[in-house]
Amino acid sequence: MTLTLDTYRLLGRSGLRVSPLALGAATFGTDWGWGADRDDARKLFDLYVDRGGNFIDTAVTYTNGQSERLLGEFAASRRESLVLSTKYTTLRRPGDPNSSGSHRKSLVGAVETSLRQLNTDYIDLLYLHVWDFRTPVEEILRSLDDIVRQGKVLYVAISNTPAWQVSRMQAIADLRGWSPLAALQIEYNLLQRDGERDLIPMAQEMGLGVTLWSPLAGGVLTGKYRREDLHTVAIDDGTRKSFNLALGGLGERTFGIVDVVKEIAADLGRTPAQVALAWTLQNPGITAPILGARTPAQLDDNLGALDVEFTADQLARLDEVSAIDLGFPHAMLASDHIRAQMLGDMTVEAR
Repeated sequence: MTLTLDTYRLLGRSGLRVSPLALGAATFGTDWGWGADRDDARKLFDLYVDRGGNFIDTAVTYTNGQSERLLGEFAASRRESLVLSTKYTTLRRPGDPNSSGSHRKSLVGAVETSLRQLNTDYIDLLYLHVWDFRTPVEEILRSLDDIVRQGKVLYVAISNTPAWQVSRMQAIADLRGWSPLAALQIEYNLLQRDGERDLIPMAQEMGLGVTLWSPLAGGVLTGKYRREDLHTVAIDDGTRKSFNLALGGLGERTFGIVDVVKEIAADLGRTPAQVALAWTLQNPGITAPILGARTPAQLDDNLGALDVEFTADQLARLDEVSAIDLGFPHAMLASDHIRAQMLGDMTVEAR
């Protein structure tokens, strides 16, 4: 079934309606030496919103705050109809250890900063951005609940955190009557499917919507890199290409997956980016991939993923070439032997 940006989905077990593709605003601003200048950022915003999109993602420190400031400016005239999500925990002031982390002081400072930069009275969705392995979960959850009760944040969420910690936090929030986590943001794409082991099933079980960062694997799934790049790019040349190489993002497995993506794209008359994004939309555990386009042309192309329709064979090829080993206990529990035993037990119970 084809989708549109106004084919809204519920975010987890909340009643919040969001678009099936979110607009990433990390590219808004050039303070990091790359990204979209003000005019292009405005075009990205207008293109997305005018087509019915309502879900926009940023963070308090993206492009040194320029992302939130531009987003706040663009969203001012239609603020109430938009779902603005931002994040806290990353360092806001170098040299000040309390301007980062998951603790209460960092949270309060980041929320007040985001409210000023976004020029808004409230944040729709606030993520804990990166797990810090230091702050007690009770402090985090109670602080988030306080911010919600103050009306400064409507929904709370989490990103880049182990599944066992997220499930523990959700259980504590439920038991104590604190604001539950509404969403989980993870890296997930055809090259990075680790979320299928625990994070995505956990989110479905615990009532969290799942949003995706880097659904195009840092641009690798657009097909713009070649095998020759493995031998011609210096690790330290400062380009995105060398960054992907340094992280192991370019290798034979990668190019094998990209080859299949390009073949299917050619069969469908689509671009590789559209095929890679559309594949993520087939997963019922995914609420919205986040688009990180830098130009209106890139965004327009990405939005074409909404009406890509695969054949069963095409989906099977993508799944097979990108499959991962689920590991223990998942692989064991999915084995035919174990499943037969479980079905046998269920048959006995049914009698």
